[in-house]
Amino acid sequence: MHDDLRTAIDRLMPALLEDLDDLIRIPSVSAPGYDPAEVRRSAEMTLQLLADAGLEETRLLEIDGAHPAVYAASPAPPGAPTVLLYAHHDVQPPGPAAEWETPAFEPIHRDGRVFGRGSSDDKANIVVHVGAIKSFSGTLPVGVKVLVEGEEEIGSAHLGRFLETYQDLLAADVIVIADAGNWELGIPTLTTSLRGLVDCVVEVRTLRYAVHSGGFGGAVPDAITTLARLLGTLHDAGGEVAVAGLAATDETTLHLSEQELRAQAEPVDDLELIGTGSITSRLWTKPAISVVAIDCPPISEAINQLVPVARAKVSLRIAPGDDPHRAMEALQSHLEDNVEWGAEITITPGATGDAFAGDTEGRAYDMFREAFSEAYATPAAEMGIGGSIPFVADLAERFPEASILLTGVADPASRAHGPNESQDLNEIRNGMLAEAIALRLLGGQTQT
Repeated sequence: MHDDLRTAIDRLMPALLEDLDDLIRIPSVSAPGYDPAEVRRSAEMTLQLLADAGLEETRLLEIDGAHPAVYAASPAPPGAPTVLLYAHHDVQPPGPAAEWETPAFEPIHRDGRVFGRGSSDDKANIVVHVGAIKSFSGTLPVGVKVLVEGEEEIGSAHLGRFLETYQDLLAADVIVIADAGNWELGIPTLTTSLRGLVDCVVEVRTLRYAVHSGGFGGAVPDAITTLARLLGTLHDAGGEVAVAGLAATDETTLHLSEQELRAQAEPVDDLELIGTGSITSRLWTKPAISVVAIDCPPISEAINQLVPVARAKVSLRIAPGDDPHRAMEALQSHLEDNVEWGAEITITPGATGDAFAGDTEGRAYDMFREAFSEAYATPAAEMGIGGSIPFVADLAERFPEASILLTGVADPASRAHGPNESQDLNEIRNGMLAEAIALRLLGGQTQT
C-alpha cells in the first residue's frame, strides 16, 4: 500500500541526504557567544529547502533580539484539515573537539549513520518534513504549515512574544512536533509526555575578596567548598532528588533494564545508578537535578588563596503535572535553607518550561499509528521522554482543539547533545514515509 509514496521517497533520498549534510555543515549554535549569522544562514537554507519542496508561502519569522524561525505553508484542499509540522534548525554547542572522533560540523557517513552536530537533533527531522512534502509532487492531500524554530536549544527564549506575534499563522487542526525519537532502532514511537525544565544560577560568597589560604584557612571557609556542600544537598544518599514538594509519578508502560540503560549512556564501569523506582520512571516521570556548570578559578589559575565567590548553574527537570513556577520556588527555598556557615547566597532564576502530558486518543493518533505500522512494518510504541520541549505546552495552551503529536527519528544511539552525535539513515527514510502516509490518511485519500 502507498507504493507511490514509497517509490517517491526512495527516489528523493540521495538528494535529501545531501541536503542534510549541508545543513549539518552550518554551525547554527543558538547559545550566547556563538555567531548568530550562522543561525540565520541555517534558517535561510531551510527556507530554500521548503520553497523547493513547492510550498506556496515561505518567509522568515522574526522578532527583535531573537534568532529567526522559518515558516512555509500551502492551503488545504476543500474539506481537508491543516497540519502544522514543527522542527528546529538551531543546535547545541559542539563541546570539546577532542571528544569528537570526527569534526563536529563535517558530516561523516559510516555504518548506515551520519555523524555530526545536529544530525539527529534536529536537522534530520527538517529533512523528514521536506521529503514527506516532496513525495506528493506538489499535490498535497492536506493543508500544510511548517515551522522550523531557531531557539529551541536555548529554551525557546522568546517563545511568548513569538506566539503573540504569529499565533494566527500557526493555527492548525493537527500539530506534529518532530523533535523526539524512537524507543529502539526500527520501533516507531509516539512520545506522550515530556518533563518540564527550570534552572537557576546560585552564587555563594564567603569573603569580600580573596585572602591567603595559609593565613586564614582552617577558620574561614572558602566559597568553592561551601558551594560544593550546598550542591551535595540536592540529592539524598541514594541519589534521590531531595528538594521537597516536587511532583513524581510511576511509569509502568515500558520497561528499560539497567543493562540497556548502561549500553545507551555508557557510564564508567563501576558507576552506581541513582534514584529509586523503575528506570523509565526515573527518566520520564520523576524530577531530576543536574549541575550543568560551575564558575570558579580553573586549575591552571589556582593560587594559594581562599576563593571568595563561586557559582553553579543548576538544572531541574520536573515531572509531567508539575508547575515550573512552583518548582522554581521549591528549588530556591531548598538552596537558601541549606547553605552553611552563614555564607551569602544569591539565586538568579533562569529558563522555565512547562511539562507536557498528551491525550493520545482521536483520529490523528489513529492515522499516525496506522502510518507508522506500514512504514516500519511494526506497530508503534508509546513512551515518555525526560527532555523538555517548551514549545509543546505553549502550543497546547494556545490551540486547545488541535491534536498534538510528538514524533522523531532519533534512537538511543543518537547521542543528542553529546559528542559524536549521529542519525540512522534508514530511520530518516522510514520516518519520512510514515509522515507522508499519515498526511494522506488525514486527508481522507485512498491508498495506491
